[in-house]
Amino acid sequence: MSNRLIILSCVALTFACLAFAYEPKPLQDFCVADPNASVKVNGLVCKDPMKVQADDFFFSGLHLMGNTSNPVGSRVTTVFAAQLPGLNTLGISMVRIDYAPWGLNPPHTHPRATEILTVLEGTLQVGFVTSNPDNRFITKVLKKGDVFVFPVGLVHFQRNIGNGYAVAIAALSSQNPGAITIANAVFGANPPIPGDILAKAIQVDKSVVEQLQSKF
Repeated sequence: MSNRLIILSCVALTFACLAFAYEPKPLQDFCVADPNASVKVNGLVCKDPMKVQADDFFFSGLHLMGNTSNPVGSRVTTVFAAQLPGLNTLGISMVRIDYAPWGLNPPHTHPRATEILTVLEGTLQVGFVTSNPDNRFITKVLKKGDVFVFPVGLVHFQRNIGNGYAVAIAALSSQNPGAITIANAVFGANPPIPGDILAKAIQVDKSVVEQLQSKF
């Protein structure tokens, strides 16, 4: 019985560690980010709590439409700790995503966060790809009021498949979820990834890779 309790305790501890692997629970009521601090930490330094004001927990602007006049036809407006200092250490953030007709939020991944998305207007095709070796493509069409979740770290996208503008709100399980847009990372790396490496990786001629790199 004692051995079983030890094993169960170890399993519970393992899951607890996994749960807090990204952002640990705060050790105080709040830790409003101090953008003027010169100290660099894994996150943002706390502002003196006696100097904290209501505006530190406030953000205004998600009612405004983002400018989608760009090659992909979408715009992400972020509300991370950089925009809302009161989010610091709380392990949550959100974004507004605007889509022009047939606009695309290109395949990307958030290395530090799960994302849950709600469609406010329009019709979106969304999807994500599971990890190796299966690489299953899971996709669905969402309408106004529908909700979809993208698991942490998986490549995902949204595309407006309607003729009008679309908008969605998404919450993410990190104050700074990060975003790696696949095409930008692969073809727009600085300095560039050697063309022969990419050509072999995606099984195309090196000239094709060089043409793609010239676009980023």
